[in-house]
Amino acid sequence: MTARTEHEKLLAGLDYDYRDPELQRILKRGRKLVNEINTETDVDKRSQAIQEFFGKTGQRLTINGHFSAIYGQHMILGDDVFINGNCSFQDSNKITLGNRVIIAPDTKFYCGEHSLDASKRFGKRADGSNYLISYTEPISVGNDVWIGGNVTVIGGVNIGNNVIVAAGAVVTKDVPDNTIVGGVPAKVIKSLKPLK
Repeated sequence: MTARTEHEKLLAGLDYDYRDPELQRILKRGRKLVNEINTETDVDKRSQAIQEFFGKTGQRLTINGHFSAIYGQHMILGDDVFINGNCSFQDSNKITLGNRVIIAPDTKFYCGEHSLDASKRFGKRADGSNYLISYTEPISVGNDVWIGGNVTVIGGVNIGNNVIVAAGAVVTKDVPDNTIVGGVPAKVIKSLKPLK
């Protein structure tokens, strides 16, 4: 049995070392491309940076305003995705957005987490130095979803199809199809008619 790479550990939700050279190369590449996405005024060059950054993009992706993400290659986006300004994707695991997903400004997706037990948040390397212990879980968003402004979505959450997440909600658990959720933590506040 071969040992997992630090990147494989990250994606498996295991303790991983973020100083790993492979992860550092991916992070450096991500920072460069996010900067290009946010600053490039040439439409073709910006489009090329977007294609290089994400793991996969569908047709007609719109990123409106400043955008932040870490790895990029962990994100898979469907058709007609609209990401508004100041959205942040802590994509230390996979983030999948379905077709026709609208994300309002100031929304945050956090795949990473740390232990509730403070004594388990830092580990020791062989050289005696400390390192932050992080665990990750993926986030998935279905089709025909509207996520309101200033929403936070936590790792491990699956948001179904035909969902509205009310502004300011904190989504900590799965969201069923055909619902409106809101609040902190988010809970179902209304059912929606299923799409035909």
